Amino acid sequence: MILRKLFNLGRNSDWTNFYQKQSHQSNNMLLQNFYKRGVTAPDLPIAKVKFVALDFETTGLDAKKDDIVSIGLVPFDLKRIYLNQAKQWLINPNLPLEKESVIIHGITHSDIVDAPDLMRILEEVLQALAECTVVVHYRKIEREFFDMALKERIGEGIRFPLVDTLAIESYLQAKETSRFINRLKGAKPGSVRLGSCRQRYGLPAYTPHHALTDAIATAELLQAQIAYHYSPDTPIGHLWK
Repeated sequence: MILRKLFNLGRNSDWTNFYQKQSHQSNNMLLQNFYKRGVTAPDLPIAKVKFVALDFETTGLDAKKDDIVSIGLVPFDLKRIYLNQAKQWLINPNLPLEKESVIIHGITHSDIVDAPDLMRILEEVLQALAECTVVVHYRKIEREFFDMALKERIGEGIRFPLVDTLAIESYLQAKETSRFINRLKGAKPGSVRLGSCRQRYGLPAYTPHHALTDAIATAELLQAQIAYHYSPDTPIGHLWK
C-alpha cells in the first residue's frame, strides 16, 4: 500500500502494555478507570474500529503556558458519523484570554466566566474517549495540551494512541511531489491545513476554529483518506502514533 512507510511509524509504541501498567500505577481514579477499559487491539482492521474525532481550542499554542478553552468530539466509523452522540464543552482556563486567540476561535471572557474547570468535566470526556481510537488533525495540540492540563491539575498526565490526519496528508503530499515527473516540474507539497486537506477530497468548506465543527471535519477527512488510500483490512496499529 502507498502508506506502508507511514504505517510502520505507529509500531514503536506497545499501547496495550502501557494501558495495563497505567491502570495499576495511576494515582487518579478517573485515569485508572480509563486505562482499565483498555485500548483497541492493534491488529483490529480499521473497518471494525470505533473512532472518536477530538479537537481543542486553546488560549495559545504553547501547552506549557496556555490552556484549553473548548473541547469538541464526535464518534464515528468508516460508514457513519454519529452526530447524535457529539459533545462540546467550554472550559474556564483560569488565565486571561489573549486578544489573538479570541480573534481566532471567537471565545470571549464572557463565554467562559461561568464555564467549568476541566476537572469538572474530565470524567465525561474520558468516558467518551474510552475504548475508541482517537483521531485528531495535528496531534501536537491535543496530545500536549491534554497531558499538560492534567499534570498541572492532578500532577499526572495522560497518553493514548492517536491517528493524525495531518500526518497522513503530509506523507501523501510528500509522496506525490517525489514522483519523477513532479520533481521535474518543481512541484511542492500542498497545504496540510484542515480546510485545504478537505478540499482535495471534495469535502465542503466549514468555518474553522470551532471545536465541534473541526472534530466533525476531521472525522470526515479520515473517512475520505481511508477510502482513497487505505485497505479496510489495514490493522489500526499501523496508523496510530
